[in-house]
Amino acid sequence: PLSPQELDWEVELAAVIGKRGRHIEESAALEHVLGYTVANDVSARDWQMRRNGRQWLLGKTFDTFCPLGPAIVTREAVPDVHNLWIRCSVNGQRMQDSSTRHLIFGVPALVAWVSRFVTLVPGDVLLTGTPAGVGVFRKPPVFLKPGDEVQCEIEELGAICNRVV
Repeated sequence: PLSPQELDWEVELAAVIGKRGRHIEESAALEHVLGYTVANDVSARDWQMRRNGRQWLLGKTFDTFCPLGPAIVTREAVPDVHNLWIRCSVNGQRMQDSSTRHLIFGVPALVAWVSRFVTLVPGDVLLTGTPAGVGVFRKPPVFLKPGDEVQCEIEELGAICNRVV
């Protein structure tokens, strides 16, 4: 079947671009960020890791993937985006629990790097990476099934809750 069989969760900080730019210097990168929101970077691990010649992009792009919300919180309203707790629960069980201070690449570095290859425009959304605790790397692996409820939350930004259908 073409539909994904191994669905996984990934709570991520999302930066929403508010100002157009290309070849943005890291020191000026935050001037291009409107604000932040919560993302669940839903991933079809079977499509990401084994199917489609291991070209993993398709495993991130099925309809209904990557819910965002509950709102965009402006950059100015978040004193330190790199010091917020970030969590994900599945059916009430905590699966991910970390802090944005553990991001491999901070928002300014990410904006600067991506802008080397594409022109960023208002409304673009950059996801920053997920903490440990996703299902595919658990022993044994754990995947989402219909009816599961995934709650992703980030301090100061809010929470989103989505049911798998």
